[in-house]
Amino acid sequence: MLAFWGLSILIVGPFLLLYAFITRDVRPLYHVSTFLGITGVRLVGIKIREIGKENIKKGQNYIFMSNHASNLDPPVEIPRIRERCSVLVKKELFRIPILGTGMRIARLVPVDRSNREAAIESVREGVDVLRTGLNMLIYPEGTRTPDGKLLPFKKGPFHLAMESGVPVLPLTIVGSYEAWPKQRFALRPGAVTVVYHPPIDPKDHKDRDQLMAAVRESIASALPENRR
Repeated sequence: MLAFWGLSILIVGPFLLLYAFITRDVRPLYHVSTFLGITGVRLVGIKIREIGKENIKKGQNYIFMSNHASNLDPPVEIPRIRERCSVLVKKELFRIPILGTGMRIARLVPVDRSNREAAIESVREGVDVLRTGLNMLIYPEGTRTPDGKLLPFKKGPFHLAMESGVPVLPLTIVGSYEAWPKQRFALRPGAVTVVYHPPIDPKDHKDRDQLMAAVRESIASALPENRR
């Protein structure tokens, strides 16, 4: 899978980046990237099942918040979202040639967790991105779980939700941990299920902590009891 992704980026990446840079149209870059992402996942025998996708309403952008069980999660979830989606990305990845340039053009948001001021700036940039009508996918745990259990949530994503007013649509991904856990390099074929929960409006919650509790409860509801 990694070899397929690496070769694909080298072959088509420069041409798509050049087109996006000249025209400022990132749609071909985005659609080809998500197609290659999901194709790589399927090539290694991952079968994807979706539940509750009717909860995504056409014409409404969302902040999708998901549990983070595996490196499989983004290439499984992002291509399944109908409209273009931004994500919060570690700032170090923006230094990678080709990839970093593509992420900037596509309006992905860099995050520096070690710097409070930079983290606040990331929230502001995220709000600007959401106000353009893009979706955003966030993993509020901040990192992959080491044992399959739901980790404590970071507060930053909920500042973003409260400030932007964009509905949060919780996602639960099940099966990706078994296929490719954090501590194992080898990837095993298997079934992965993505559950789309009903959206949660930040305006219905008095503060960030109440919103965070509601989102956590929603995500946890589709996990096995020993993973909540």
